[in-house]
Amino acid sequence: MSGFLDERANLAGKVAAVVGGGGGIGAGISLALANAGVELAICDIDMAALAETEAAIASTGGKVVAMTADATEEGALDAFYDMVERACPRLDIVVNVAGGTKRQLLAEASRADIARDIHRNYGYVVQSVQRAVPLIRRSGDGGSIINFTTIEAHRGAASFSVYAGAKAATTNFTRSMAVELGKDKIRVSCIAPDTTMSRGNMDAMPPSFAEGFARLPAHVQGKGLEIYIPRGEQPPVDALADAVLFLGSDLSTFISGMTLHVDGGTMAAAGMLDWPFGDGFVPTPLAGTLARLYRDGDDA
Repeated sequence: MSGFLDERANLAGKVAAVVGGGGGIGAGISLALANAGVELAICDIDMAALAETEAAIASTGGKVVAMTADATEEGALDAFYDMVERACPRLDIVVNVAGGTKRQLLAEASRADIARDIHRNYGYVVQSVQRAVPLIRRSGDGGSIINFTTIEAHRGAASFSVYAGAKAATTNFTRSMAVELGKDKIRVSCIAPDTTMSRGNMDAMPPSFAEGFARLPAHVQGKGLEIYIPRGEQPPVDALADAVLFLGSDLSTFISGMTLHVDGGTMAAAGMLDWPFGDGFVPTPLAGTLARLYRDGDDA
């Protein structure tokens, strides 16, 4: 069966560029692609993480070239693609993973904060796609561009408003490029994670967030996920890597312009939460939960 799937996926021998492929989610994606026989060009702002991922790929016999680069700096991103053009005879897959934000109300954000969030979650993606397309076209075989967006691009995300807007722009840019590049057989799609165990997600929250969780008993710390995510647990990095393998492979030859939500059903739930104490799936807590939240005499 694995031989049949490998043949249909046709990943071995392809070449992928992963922007933000050195640490966290990007590292998981780079390693998964390498294990599938894909040759890699990766860049990341984190030099130590990039070196570790490069060494891990090389240790298994995988082919990889790497460059320390901040994808949000135009010159650095151009330098990375210049390296890809020199080092790789072809380019089949591009994954734009880099991005991020911090939880912040718009009223508290500086103009520099706003500009940074827009560029690192949308602006650099446009530049990356523009540089990648001529390199993919060289082979004449088409290819796949995979942009990371977020669930926040599809709902109102208070305290993440600029980030959500920028990722929504990336989502619609992806649709538009899918149409623009269709006749070149270049597919362009999105992956939309929600909450995932990664350094970036933790860094987005204020220190008080982690401190508050640390004060909770260990058996309580994951209860919020059981309420929020229909599956009851966060998707691991491997789940996101599997989505990249699918969208990068020939198994998705006729899938383009779509957003694949890798979130354990959170987007499908659309606010239906599995409240405890007998309330079940409803958008707002009922008597069972409310009775625990607001005891007699508590100020509601």
